[in-house]
Amino acid sequence: MTTVYDVKPEALIEKAAEDLKTKIEAPEWATFVKTSAAKEKPPDNPDWWYVRVASVLRKIYVKGPVGISRLRDEYRHKKNRGAKPEKVFTGGGKISREAIHQLEKLGFVRQARDNKGREITPKGCSYLDNLAKQAG
Repeated sequence: MTTVYDVKPEALIEKAAEDLKTKIEAPEWATFVKTSAAKEKPPDNPDWWYVRVASVLRKIYVKGPVGISRLRDEYRHKKNRGAKPEKVFTGGGKISREAIHQLEKLGFVRQARDNKGREITPKGCSYLDNLAKQAG
């Protein structure tokens, strides 16, 4: 049986993003928001929101109970500050929070038992495993 661990992450995330387009709706502010303080412009991909939500779902599956702070660290970037040394900035918290809320509404993610972030539900596991079969 093919699982999330058996397929390339890029293929799985792309497949999940296509499927999530039919299940969730991107927020109004997603068209002009930056993904981090280190970025100068919004993402070029018009469907970046669905890719990010799919990526968050996969990260929760693979890394266990994950909170907003850890997700912000996962999506951190280095900022080019000219002659000064580069500095690392975390990803946007609102983006991670909103993605988790949408996944909770679908039933793929729930609050962890020990209140230490979010964990994937059996429904979310089977959803990603089915997509892994199709992608792999």
